[in-house]
Amino acid sequence: MPVSASAIYFLNLRGDVLINRLYRDDVGGNMVDAFRTHIMQTKEMGTCPVRQIGGCSFFYMRISNVYIVIVVSSNANVACAFKFVVEAVTLFKSYFGGAFDEDAIRNNFVLIYELLDEIMDFGYPQNLSPEILKLYITQEGVRSPFSSKPSDKPVPNATLQVTGAVGWRREGLAYKKNEVFLDIVESVNLLMSSKGSVLRCDVTGKILMKCFLSGMPDLKLGLNDKIGLEKESQLKSRPAKSGKTIELDDVTFHQCVNLTRFNSEKTVSFVPPDGEFELMKYRITEGVNLPFRVLPTIKELGRTRMEVNVKVKSVFGAKMFALGVVVKIPVPKQTAKTSFQVTSGRAKYNAAIDCLVWKIRKFPGQTETTMSAEVELISTMAEKKSWNRPPIQMEFQVPMFTASGLRVRFLKVWEKSGYNTVEWVRYITKAGSYEIRC
Repeated sequence: MPVSASAIYFLNLRGDVLINRLYRDDVGGNMVDAFRTHIMQTKEMGTCPVRQIGGCSFFYMRISNVYIVIVVSSNANVACAFKFVVEAVTLFKSYFGGAFDEDAIRNNFVLIYELLDEIMDFGYPQNLSPEILKLYITQEGVRSPFSSKPSDKPVPNATLQVTGAVGWRREGLAYKKNEVFLDIVESVNLLMSSKGSVLRCDVTGKILMKCFLSGMPDLKLGLNDKIGLEKESQLKSRPAKSGKTIELDDVTFHQCVNLTRFNSEKTVSFVPPDGEFELMKYRITEGVNLPFRVLPTIKELGRTRMEVNVKVKSVFGAKMFALGVVVKIPVPKQTAKTSFQVTSGRAKYNAAIDCLVWKIRKFPGQTETTMSAEVELISTMAEKKSWNRPPIQMEFQVPMFTASGLRVRFLKVWEKSGYNTVEWVRYITKAGSYEIRC
């Protein structure tokens, strides 16, 4: 459930109330005394930001030399409460010129009271966007002498943005060249056995956009996800096109996405914010295309020698290439000397992390390369303990490749003036937790 805050207090480090606001009558005005006595005057102040005293819960956070305390009398969403505090501080800083401390609060009592009435109603968070609130709370705060000068941007039709469905975008934007940049960025998480079998694998991805569009455009994004293609074929009364489809899991959208239209048509329709933003996040657990396969062989030759052989094969297309490939092979702490033979890149021993580090600047697709190393260990008189081999770790970045197979089928931009747009689409796959047992 939402926050449903009963009161919010701003205290200095001594526990004095700088400013407070009661939103409900289910708590008394002396709740701050309980906070001082049971929390501030004990040694448990920094141990846990959530405390329960009697029938009330206290959520508190220290910002500079100010404690912000939210008091609730019911079961509330703690994460939502702290999110509210962080965004409220960002809002105050935008009015105070970047400063938020005891002096800024004392110098801006009237403005803070006005903002507290707008950003929370009967204990429930409301709009905390500085761009929107500045449209109708035009009073300027007492700014710090070190803060930057505020920029004056004329924003027409404030009422539409405050009450309408496009509060994240202001009207009147105009660009000489209308462009849309879309990046699909994926991270591959893998745990592979030493024989090459996959033990665990998933992909986490996000779609990042940067829009420089005039007016109030309406964008429609089509992906090759299974549900969306099936819904489109039903609406058009024709069979779905052949080709790879994927199933997206755990999808979350930016607030600009029309969820009603997505639920009915399974298309991503939205009026984008101006500039850069994250459109959506997703996860995929099936049908993952691994960009690399790693086959390690490690032999311990007695107490003082090891042989390490690692073969890395790129599985993506021959016309593609990976950048910044790094393979980290763990070795025992008592490593004394190493020698290498590599078919590509450079390798060295890094004593700080107890790893053989093999770096390849550019790795073409459909190729394989190997590294062989001889490791000499320090001989000790102590009884040799069995070495628990940590997994090999890998880092890389593959442009124009997606491990999930996700593709943009279309990106349509409609605006009433009918201007032409330029769309740019880019794919990037990175290593998340890419580990191979050895």
